[in-house]
Amino acid sequence: MDIKGIAAVVTGGASGLGEGTARRLAAEGAKVTIFDLNEERGAAVASEIGGVFAKVNVADAANVQAGFEAARAAHGQERVLVNCAGIGWAEKTARRNSKGEVVMHQLDKFALVINVNLIGSFNCAAISAAGMLENEPDASGRGVIIHTASVAAQDGQIGQVAYSASKGGIYGMTLPMARDLAREGIRANTILPGFFETPIYEQMPPEVKVNLASNLQFPHSARRRNTPTSSTSWSPTTISTPNASGWTPARACPRNRGRRFAPKIRPRVERPGGFSCARHAGRARPARLGPDMMILKTLRGALKTRKRRGAGVRIVRSR
Repeated sequence: MDIKGIAAVVTGGASGLGEGTARRLAAEGAKVTIFDLNEERGAAVASEIGGVFAKVNVADAANVQAGFEAARAAHGQERVLVNCAGIGWAEKTARRNSKGEVVMHQLDKFALVINVNLIGSFNCAAISAAGMLENEPDASGRGVIIHTASVAAQDGQIGQVAYSASKGGIYGMTLPMARDLAREGIRANTILPGFFETPIYEQMPPEVKVNLASNLQFPHSARRRNTPTSSTSWSPTTISTPNASGWTPARACPRNRGRRFAPKIRPRVERPGGFSCARHAGRARPARLGPDMMILKTLRGALKTRKRRGAGVRIVRSR
């Protein structure tokens, strides 16, 4: 699909990945409409890229419908939808508070995350796909829908049950949605971003950011995080280029640079001399063993071996 001149809608386009995507699509020649709740920032970004802004709450079906009508009135029927709108929430399924009382996850917060991240993404996709069916197909079809999930869809951490459920739902609906729309020439794909410098990421404590960056597989030296503006090459590539094996939708593309989530993020402390380990955070660097201690350690190992064989040995250490 040739991006130049086509209409595109980007949800959550006022900041983070959404803003980076909107800017990249506009730079490629697309006519972009931004959906976001941040009216001031959204209008500013739209003005800078020569696009249109619509204040839209993706969790409100009527509001979403009105947003698409405004976008189509300005630019015509969209051929591209990129869902980037989303929120985060951290809370355990059940836990003990500081007073020792048992507290369960707030159900309204769980529902809010699901409504925004999952149901909002589906509703935007359904409305957009219904409009795309009226497009005249070109060589690459009638349109492209791209969802934003997360590595948390596969590697959710402690306290991420609501967020991971919402992103896992997006990940799970990609294939059936693609199968629903494939005969009509509409592709559906999902990206699974890792660590990007977005508003959600900026809410994390500094020590957590250091730990996340230290576990990235590449590059080893810089340990830099992805930024929305420097890591949106996937958007024009996914839109304009079908899979190398043919016209194949439903690709889930991880953008995590080899990082897998651990169950829990632990602070990581960097120390002079290259010593860095979460296990030893706040403790002095272990001293090297002296010759006599090395001998003692060797003898203790021999003792364990002989005990397993039914023999015995006595260790005497001179003072």
